[in-house]
Amino acid sequence: MLLFGPQVATFNPLRKSINMGSITMYKQIFLLFILSSVSIGNAQESGLIVDGERHFSAIRQLTFGGQNAEGYFSFDEQSLIFQSTRDSFMCDQEYILDLASGNSQIVSTGRGRTTCGYFMPGDQKILYASTHHLLASCPPPPDYSKGYVWAVYPQFDIFISERDGRNLKQMTATPGYDAEATISPLGDKIVFTSIRNGDLDLYAMNLDGSDLQQLTNEVGYDGGAFYSWDGSKIIYRADHYTDSSEAKQYKELLATNLVRPTRMELFVMNADGSGKQQVTNNGAANFAPFFHPDNKRVIFASNLA
Repeated sequence: MLLFGPQVATFNPLRKSINMGSITMYKQIFLLFILSSVSIGNAQESGLIVDGERHFSAIRQLTFGGQNAEGYFSFDEQSLIFQSTRDSFMCDQEYILDLASGNSQIVSTGRGRTTCGYFMPGDQKILYASTHHLLASCPPPPDYSKGYVWAVYPQFDIFISERDGRNLKQMTATPGYDAEATISPLGDKIVFTSIRNGDLDLYAMNLDGSDLQQLTNEVGYDGGAFYSWDGSKIIYRADHYTDSSEAKQYKELLATNLVRPTRMELFVMNADGSGKQQVTNNGAANFAPFFHPDNKRVIFASNLA
């Protein structure tokens, strides 16, 4: 299945086998698409396939209007959870989309801003980050006078609920940004980005929040992490600083809850944080990395070209 969204590029980690119908990729647009059984002729006529496209034979559009992103499969591949700004909401809320019917329903509180929804093992619970408990209204947009920047809202914490939004439980409560959480295909660990130590680093914990471990400690942003299919490794994007003047600029920007994501390299490490290896070294914005099902290759998006 193919999914387009601002920060998403994954193979579905929950399949035991894979084909081109299970690939997800990244594009800076705000609609969701999925590969389907639509004929290539119909897909070309609809304008969803570009002339000369060699890799995708059919695409079906899933959302119409609004801003839609961060879509992830349920374990049974019957649903997607995604964030959307639509209807009367002024910033992103979490929705679950039924792939068969195309119907979607809101599953977050409708307050604050949410991001990074993910299904828990068994598909009966979901995980996402939200500001609703500390800020019921939408947090302000980032200050683009500083260039292209992301806001790392300090009100973000990670929550777990039933898939319909009931029985909401807060998983993190430290001051500052906790978000970008995903779950191991083994169903035992959560990896997420946190600023709890004063920098944006990766952490792992059990599904109940126990056994918290810090995985990265380099100066700079570490985020967008996903486990390999066997749960043994983690791939993530990072912008590290060894130059003292660049590090100073990064820290000054971070003090205003902003980061500049224009240079991101990809790294792979063991699930316990050991054995870090750099995958890219091109100075570009490399995003949305995910392991190929053979665990030997990775897929990612980049503005290198």
